[in-house]
Amino acid sequence: MSNIAIIGGGAAGMMAAIGAAVCGHEVHIYEKNEKLGKKIYITGKGRCNVTNASDMDMLFKSIVTNPKFMYSAFYTLSNDTVIQMFNDDMSVPTKIERGNRVFPVSDKSSDIIIGLTRRLRELGVNIHLGYNVKELVLEKTSEDKDKVKGIRLTDGEVIKADSVIVATGGFSYQTTGSDGAGYRFAKDTGHKVTDILPALVPLNTKEEFVKRLQGLSLKNIKVSFVCKGKEVYSDFGEMLFTHFGVSGPVILSGSSYVSKRIKNGEDISIKIDLKPALSEGELDDRILRDFAEVINKDFANSLGKLLPTKLIPIIVELSQIDPHKKVNEITKEERLNLVKLIKGLTVTVASTRSFNEAIITQGGVNVKDVNPGTMESKLVEDLYFVGEVLDVDALTGGYNLQVAWSTGYLAGISVR
Repeated sequence: MSNIAIIGGGAAGMMAAIGAAVCGHEVHIYEKNEKLGKKIYITGKGRCNVTNASDMDMLFKSIVTNPKFMYSAFYTLSNDTVIQMFNDDMSVPTKIERGNRVFPVSDKSSDIIIGLTRRLRELGVNIHLGYNVKELVLEKTSEDKDKVKGIRLTDGEVIKADSVIVATGGFSYQTTGSDGAGYRFAKDTGHKVTDILPALVPLNTKEEFVKRLQGLSLKNIKVSFVCKGKEVYSDFGEMLFTHFGVSGPVILSGSSYVSKRIKNGEDISIKIDLKPALSEGELDDRILRDFAEVINKDFANSLGKLLPTKLIPIIVELSQIDPHKKVNEITKEERLNLVKLIKGLTVTVASTRSFNEAIITQGGVNVKDVNPGTMESKLVEDLYFVGEVLDVDALTGGYNLQVAWSTGYLAGISVR
């Protein structure tokens, strides 16, 4: 039986502890906060989107960065097994909602944390709260390789361990304690850390009219993220206009595909198709029918059946059609331009919002320095990296928590 130190008591850390404890090791979690699972508590708007019940192909397609690295982890602890664990081992019944998102039946993230904590106690895991780790303690082996021997706390105390699992999270939601310490541990021990960027994050936009749309939520629309004339991501669903720009599920997912491009100064625009179910021809026919019912009205008062009230003055303005022009005087060319506008309302991305508004972090410990079959470092013996500290990130919908569960568990059952 080995003595295992886990730095971080979030999703990946707790699941790593379960894996290691099931294998009979003496397990210690060192968590800097006053309680476990602080970030879990706020995920899914307080409901905790535990995982996603889609098939394995969709799981891999939903990983934005380094999906191949996740092969062993996902097949070691699949989404189906995670659901079963919460239902059976932790007595937290779950349910599947739209988009195969899995939530606790109670809609309370606190029940997920209670279930995990109960399971840790059952397995005899030692939980140390309020412990801040300063650095990893290494020594040279007889083959002159680095080997981890424990951790040093900020007060100078050294705690010996046969293996150390770094589960410190990323850099997002820093109020939960995610301060990037894991990246520092990795760099200090010779590992490469890729650029750290906010991901699944709202976007600032340049257009003045966006602020006037603040609070408007659009459903059943299609967005296309365009860079240098090429579509780099598209999605159907919901989005929201804010005082600074755009947010909502399709925007957050798209942000993960363009964050590096934004940092590199590339121009990104978002094309919003307000009526994706209709072709341009079908939309033109629809507008003609609507116009026929209000033929003597001003153009500004003719779009009530087609668009949300708050959006109408913006579309009227951008169409460059005189708002007081009678509907029966609108030319075919003006009408076809209106069709193109509704099928392609465009906003320009200025920047991403900050890490404090990002759901996850993109970037992290370079996966080339980590064994995908065990999560052990290739550079330092008995040192493991799991969860968001790794350069792996995914779309919204429970996929990022699945990454945490799977990498954590794989490391837990792999420690020696």
